Order: sequence, then C-alpha cells, then structure tokens
Amino acid sequence: MTTPAHAGPATDSGIPDPAPAQRRILRVLVASQVLSGAGLAAGVTVGALLAQDMLGTTSLAGLPSALFTAGSALAAVTVGRISQARGRRPGLATGYLTGAIGSAGVITAAVLDNPVLLFIALFVYGAGTATNLQARYAGADLAPAGHRARAVSTVLVATTLGGVAGPNLAAPAGTLAEHLGIPHLAGLFLLSGTAYALAALVLALWLRPDPLLLARTVAAAREKSTAGASSPGEQAAGKAPGGVVLGALVMVLTQLVMVAIMTMTPVHMHDHGHSTAASGLVIGIHIGAMYLPSPLTGWLVDRVGRMKIAAASGLTLLAAGILAAAAPGDSVFLLALALALLGLGWNFGLVSGTAIITDTVPPATRARTQGLVDVSIAIAGATGGMASGLVVAAASYPVLALAGGALSLALLPAVAATAYRR
Repeated sequence: MTTPAHAGPATDSGIPDPAPAQRRILRVLVASQVLSGAGLAAGVTVGALLAQDMLGTTSLAGLPSALFTAGSALAAVTVGRISQARGRRPGLATGYLTGAIGSAGVITAAVLDNPVLLFIALFVYGAGTATNLQARYAGADLAPAGHRARAVSTVLVATTLGGVAGPNLAAPAGTLAEHLGIPHLAGLFLLSGTAYALAALVLALWLRPDPLLLARTVAAAREKSTAGASSPGEQAAGKAPGGVVLGALVMVLTQLVMVAIMTMTPVHMHDHGHSTAASGLVIGIHIGAMYLPSPLTGWLVDRVGRMKIAAASGLTLLAAGILAAAAPGDSVFLLALALALLGLGWNFGLVSGTAIITDTVPPATRARTQGLVDVSIAIAGATGGMASGLVVAAASYPVLALAGGALSLALLPAVAATAYRR
C-alpha cells in the first residue's frame, strides 16, 4: 500500500500512521481558525447597524442576522457535499472564499447605498460562519477515538482568539475604510473579507494531507487487515445506531436554547435601565464561556464520556435558565453568571455532540452527514432567535429563560435511552 504524502510510516499491519499528519493538520486548522474568527465579528457587530443606517429605520435591523444565518445553513450543505466528494481542503477553502466574496459585496453595497445588494451580500457572507463551524470536524477526522473531543476543542478555542480581536479592530478598520472612500461602518467587513480570504489560502496551501481523505485510506486499510480489532470508539459506534440522532439532538437543542436566551438578554437589560456597555459586558462573558472552556471540555468528554457530558449540558442549561429567570433585573452580576452558564452548557453540548457524530459516522459518509447536522443547528439558532422575541412579547423574559431551561431537560431521557441501547 502506498502511504499518502505527509502521513506517517505504515504500521506493521500496513496501515498508515495518521499521528504525524494529525499534528500538522491541527496546526494548520488553528491558524485558519484564528483568521476566520476575526471574520465572524463583522456581521454580528455592524450588520444590523448598516441595515438601520441605509433604511433609516430599525424595523428591518434584525434581517441581517436572519440572512447570514440562512446563508450559513445553505453553505453547511454545500461545504459538506464538496468535502464529501473531494475532501476537507477544497470544501473549507471554498466556504471561506465565499464568505470573503460576501464581505466584498457588503462593502460594495455600502458604497452604493444599496440595501438590496446589502441583503444579498449578507446571505453570501453567511458561508464564512458555516465554514468556521464545520472546521471542527476536520480536526477530529484523524484523531484517535480517545482524543477526538480534544481535537475538536483545539479547533474551537482557536476561533476565540480571532473572535475577541475582531470587534476590537472595528475603530481602526473604520478609519481605514474612510481613507479608502468606504463608509465607516463597512470597515469591519474589510477586515472580515481579508481574514476569510487568508483562511482560505492557508487551508488551500497547507492542509495536506487532506484529513478526511486520509481517514478514508486508514479506514479502508483497517477493513482489509486481519479480522478485527477496532478502536473502542468504533466499537461503541457500532453498537449505537442512534448516535447520529443523539449527537444532532444534543447540538440542535443546545443551540436553540442558547440563542433564544442570549438574544433577549440585552433587550431585558435595556428595559431595566442598563447601559449598552453593561449589556456588552454580559454578552462578552457569555461568548467567552462558549469557547474558552473548550480544552477542558474536550478532556472531560474523552475521559468521562460523551453521554455524561451531553447530560451535563442539559443540566447546565437548566441552571442557566433558572438563574436568568430568578436574577433581579438590576443585577448585572447574576445575569452575567447566568449567561456564563448558558455559554458553558452550549460548549458541553457542541463538543460532546460533535464527538458522538464523529464516532458514529464512518469516513465514507461523514462529511455529508455532518453538513446536514450543521444545517439543523443553523435552523435551530434562527428558530430560537425568532421565537424568543415572541415569547417575551407574549409573556416575559423569565418565562423565556425557564422555558429554555426546561426544554434542555429533553436531553436527559435521550441520553439515557441511547446509553441503554448500547
């Protein structure tokens, strides 16, 4: 058997050793995620402000978020299909390049003061968000079963570095934009487009060997080797036909609950007289809790088990919902603590759910399945965001928080049923 370029030497059984390639792949993914994390910030930070500025009204200011969420859902399918057919490198590079094109479209729309072009461009820009999320799967393709969650968490935490830096560059990016004759608000999309383009370039040049294609080679070699022994994760996957459903359910429910409560927290704080700075602090703490615990979460998922951390996700989200509902409206500290728990519960769900999916789905069909799962996650986020306003309008923020916490408890019987079948 010919060992793929950059893979390690074959073992005694003739199976390529993926460990050296995995180390290289993680380094490349971390570099691309730091860049793409900076690209994520533009849409969240100034998308709504651009729409409001162009239209002169706040009535459609929420449309940018809905558009790049919808764009990310379509891109998740597309990136998954390209990865399935040709490998992670072309899939991820295409996704980031599309996000860069969307950023350029937003800048053009701002210069032309064209809201229709803005909305189309924001839809295209959503491809960057989907690709950023799909990159975590590439980190797990070649990881041993006992280290998959840690590989996922390494890719996730790298996103945080760019995500934190991006918004802080809004002012200098706006100044640069004005020097170039571009509206100040569109300046962050200059950063976004550059970051996405560089992330695509890094992957296109250096994500070699392709992790998914090499994983298929290793899997095929193992099938041909003496009857046999599969890894503990693969044995578990073989006994868990409901693994895809459980992994998807964990990630979909945690996304739905997290987005719903997060979306309305700044509104709740504003209604109680808090400043924009106070709301920004609470949301900043929340985002930090979504990503920064990833290395610890990955270690726990690998050592303690996927099912236990998935169950912990539901319980943590329940605690977040109860605390958010019970916190006095004038307590920034308690709301920040509730949102930190909300972010941590989401992190538990994303890392454990991703590991469950990767354990369960063979390399031959992995990318397509993962793309479809991420579509469900995007739809869940959009649903949570839209439904949250309706619930608060019809009832109150505490009702929304309690409902979200209660919904997260659905994870417990699902985890128990899947564990029982195994």
